[in-house]
Amino acid sequence: MARPKIKPEVRTETSAKAERRWNVIVRNDPVNFMGYVVVAFVSVLRVSHESAKRLMRLIHEEGRATVWTGDRERAEMLALELQQWHLDARLEQDA
Repeated sequence: MARPKIKPEVRTETSAKAERRWNVIVRNDPVNFMGYVVVAFVSVLRVSHESAKRLMRLIHEEGRATVWTGDRERAEMLALELQQWHLDARLEQDA
C-alpha cells in the first residue's frame, strides 16, 4: 500500500536586523601627555601616527571624540585596551 505524500508546511520568518554599532569614545583628561595618547592610539587602534595625532588633537580641543565605530565585541575590547593605557575610554551606542 502506498503512503500518501504529505508535504509539511514550512513557514520561515526571517527578519534581518542590522546589529547596532557601538562607538568607542575617549574623553580628555589632564593626566596623560599628548605624545603618550598618540602612542596608545597607534598601538591599540592600529592607525597611522598622523591619524592618531588628529584624534588626540580633536579630543584635546573638543573634550571627547569617537575613535572607533563597529560591532560591540570589538568595541568592548578596544575600550578595555585603551583603559589599560589609562585613557578615559567608554562605549556608546551609535545613533
